[in-house]
Amino acid sequence: MPDQLKIFGISQSRAARCLWMARELGLAHENVPIHFAKTRESPELMRVNPNARVPAIDDRGFKLYESMAINLYLVKKYGAGKEIAPKTLEEEALATQWSFWVMTEVEKPVLTILLHEFGMLASDEATLANCRKDLERPLNVIEAHLAGQSYLLGQRFTVADLNVASVMAWSIPAKLDLAAYPKLSDWLKRCLSRPAFKG
Repeated sequence: MPDQLKIFGISQSRAARCLWMARELGLAHENVPIHFAKTRESPELMRVNPNARVPAIDDRGFKLYESMAINLYLVKKYGAGKEIAPKTLEEEALATQWSFWVMTEVEKPVLTILLHEFGMLASDEATLANCRKDLERPLNVIEAHLAGQSYLLGQRFTVADLNVASVMAWSIPAKLDLAAYPKLSDWLKRCLSRPAFKG
């Protein structure tokens, strides 16, 4: 049993959002830098996540996988009294809502565009056009939601922002044009300028 939190995965994977959360919370942790293409080569990871995917955590014997579930767990367990943590049941529900929303509405098309940009998928203009089309509605949703408030739950940065921004951050290397979404663009810059993200 580890004596501190272990986070499995490299920062160039979905593990980045869990590493970001650990830094926001000031948690002592060990990063076990397993590349997402070599997960089956790690018996230790396979004991934590039999799906052979990163990220996963071992928090002193408690094992958990799925990045959004990990972050919601970490903020609930270690975030008491911190601004990043939901303060009410309603805020907790909204943080969960936004975490599910970004995974179901945004992640797949943004990731597809990113993989094309990196040459990891064959160039296919029709697929890219469909992905951009698929993103219009969710990006308009978040743009409208951010009108009149700085962050997703109001005027402070929370786990909801971290989880959504960790996906939206892929829009930068994907070279996604966000000019039509100025509120979203400003919000994303605020989130990604945080020292814990830059770390």
